[in-house]
Amino acid sequence: MESTQVLTAAHPTPLSTKPHYAILDGLRGVAALMVVAFHLCESHATSHLDQVINHGYLAVDFFFLLSGFVIGYAYDDRWSRLTLKEFFRIRLIRLQPLVVLGMVIGAICFYFQASPVWPGIAAVPAWKVLLVMLVGFTLLPLPVSMDIRGWHEMHPLNGPGWSLFYEYVANLLYALGVRKFSNTALGILVALAGAALIHLAVTSPAGDVIGGWSLEPEQLRVGVSRVMFPFFAGLLLSRVAPLARFKSAFLACSVLLVLVLAMPRIGGRNGCGSTASTTR
Repeated sequence: MESTQVLTAAHPTPLSTKPHYAILDGLRGVAALMVVAFHLCESHATSHLDQVINHGYLAVDFFFLLSGFVIGYAYDDRWSRLTLKEFFRIRLIRLQPLVVLGMVIGAICFYFQASPVWPGIAAVPAWKVLLVMLVGFTLLPLPVSMDIRGWHEMHPLNGPGWSLFYEYVANLLYALGVRKFSNTALGILVALAGAALIHLAVTSPAGDVIGGWSLEPEQLRVGVSRVMFPFFAGLLLSRVAPLARFKSAFLACSVLLVLVLAMPRIGGRNGCGSTASTTR
């Protein structure tokens, strides 16, 4: 069967009455596997220079791109009969259950992480873990003073939660104003966001755009830069990209995605900085 079946009929539900992009689910899975492989290889790397699957962390940016595309496709033409309250209710139902589950699992496993890597974990009182978990249920970012693991994370019980926080921010910006932008205005926003991301990449001491998981000023800059361009570029794509069917589309896109994320770092220690990367 051809993988050109990029659209499959979805079962009508109150939240979805449009055809479903099956290929996007598949590509999201490929990207997720690349993230897992990236972190497994990271534990054996001596620095960012010999990291295998060097750009695997950019799968997060790919997730932002997919989210922007899906949001535009699903909601752009429904605002005449959709309220802000209903939009946010739908998004909460879609995203929040797994946020809560992730925090609970993180709390259960927290003390098992005690090691020379995180020497302070064993001394964290249980009440503080419970407090961090309860705040984590809301996905509100924690200040550095509330970090209980040692990496200055806004969600120390579920490190990757920072990306969902920024996805909520992008959803908020979309619903409150960007949804009303013309394609021209949206294109300008995407161009400016792209320029900011390029500037971040070329001025980064480590030669990459890794980061975004902390409320520290530089980390906030990284997080905002990493979400603004891909999310709203995905939104723009949902408006202007024509639907098409291609033979072996999933295979071709998967191979391209793997090649991009596995591309080795170009340049040596002097050109890319010498700080070992720590990613989420």
